[in-house]
Amino acid sequence: MNRSFAVILGVVAASALFAGLVYAVLVAAHVSEPAATTVYGLTARRLWATSVAVLALVGVLIGGLALARPASRFGTASGRLGAILALVVGLIAAVNGGLNLVVANGGPGTGNGVVGGAAAFVLGLIAVAIGGLALARSRRTTLEPGRMT
Repeated sequence: MNRSFAVILGVVAASALFAGLVYAVLVAAHVSEPAATTVYGLTARRLWATSVAVLALVGVLIGGLALARPASRFGTASGRLGAILALVVGLIAAVNGGLNLVVANGGPGTGNGVVGGAAAFVLGLIAVAIGGLALARSRRTTLEPGRMT
């Protein structure tokens, strides 16, 4: 019971931290004020931001798997390959999320996809950080003498 509570508390804390980081990015980009009139439906920029945010989430998941399992059953290069893939995907997502915020001319509700762009930026940076940690761990394990991975 205590472990379940700790996991739930960790998820809630991580979600609150993520929401705070997304809001901080929106404030830094000067697009945190909501729109006077709300645009409903899918726009091209919302689609762009959503697809990049999903790409960033995939990068975080790949980086997490590479960090958790540096050498998987698919071969010894899987951890290193996953780390490099997380780095590249995270960088692409962070750049595209930042570009979406730069070209936006309004806040949430304008159809510019600013919330998705900010989420992609934050998740992309997280994917780069996790991928970098996994890459450093995979290099360290392959350089240690007498250890086979």
